Amino acid sequence: MLAPMAQVLVVEDEEDIAFPLVRTLEREGYDVTRIDSGRKALEHLMLESPDILILDLGLPDMDGLDVCRAARESGFEGGIMIVTARGGELDRVVGLDFGADDYLAKPFGLAELRARVRALLRRSQSSRGDGGATATETVTGLRIDVDARRVTIDPSRGGPDGQGVRRTRPAGREPRQGRLARAADERGVGRELVRLDQDARRDHRSVAQQAR
Repeated sequence: MLAPMAQVLVVEDEEDIAFPLVRTLEREGYDVTRIDSGRKALEHLMLESPDILILDLGLPDMDGLDVCRAARESGFEGGIMIVTARGGELDRVVGLDFGADDYLAKPFGLAELRARVRALLRRSQSSRGDGGATATETVTGLRIDVDARRVTIDPSRGGPDGQGVRRTRPAGREPRQGRLARAADERGVGRELVRLDQDARRDHRSVAQQAR
């Protein structure tokens, strides 16, 4: 377990779901707070900044998606996992677009929940700088996304020292213009060989006809 005292906020109004959720997370060593409404959750986020927010969508006072969006708009940077009975593809897409990092459809196994919380906590701590390296770093004009394992050109820099990015050619590879010129020369030589062969065939037929 990466962070024994990581803070987890569970927003779930149904007692029969919330109780095993909270108990499982507490047994994992997390500091768990449970809230049963969306407005109370947003008020809590104004005072505290948990590492992970586990959010039900079917809350009694407001839609969980609105809670998710409001949390992101207010600057919440922790991980958000939506836990809901809405398991359709469109529901998952909308939830992720509203700012969620993970989406777990009910019913689910507690072992899967624990694994997803651990993974989400790793990403959350990395992006917030709690674990050392940040999730995205800019080095000499390159943006390095550690979590996504992706390197892209930083458009604000253009390249190393702001000089723009220069494309290099692998060692031993002929320049493009040289390749084009050589190909043209080869086509020209080929056409010449074909013409000579045709002339030779024509001369051969002429000699054969004269011999008859």
